[in-house]
Amino acid sequence: MIRIGPAMVQIARILAILGLVAANPAHAATCAEARPGWDGTPVSAWQEVMFLVSTAPVLILLVLTAIALRLRSPILSLIVTVLWTGMVTLVAMVDPGGLRADLAEQGCGGSPTLFIALATAICVGMILYIVRPQGGPE
Repeated sequence: MIRIGPAMVQIARILAILGLVAANPAHAATCAEARPGWDGTPVSAWQEVMFLVSTAPVLILLVLTAIALRLRSPILSLIVTVLWTGMVTLVAMVDPGGLRADLAEQGCGGSPTLFIALATAICVGMILYIVRPQGGPE
């Protein structure tokens, strides 16, 4: 028997508050409850990217990324990159009750692969922009 520790329960509660997963995975296994605006057509990878990018945590990460780029702050860029890594980890690895598999089986959930590639490209681009010399050759 697999035991779920109090830390995993807290993570699930936080994710439920953020709206990334439903509070009760068994209850939200249907597409009508997990994706209320779903029209019945299978969700493509691009639609899944748009769904994930429109969540509050990702929008906050995009704003933090813009601030880090504007300030050219290596420390802030490092913090934002770690936060992006945490978001990708949550999307890729946290699947309470097999919710993602149920959504994909019913056709209203897509693969998060493009979202992971987008987050990786954002982090790599941010790091390359930050480490680039600010002035020209002297």
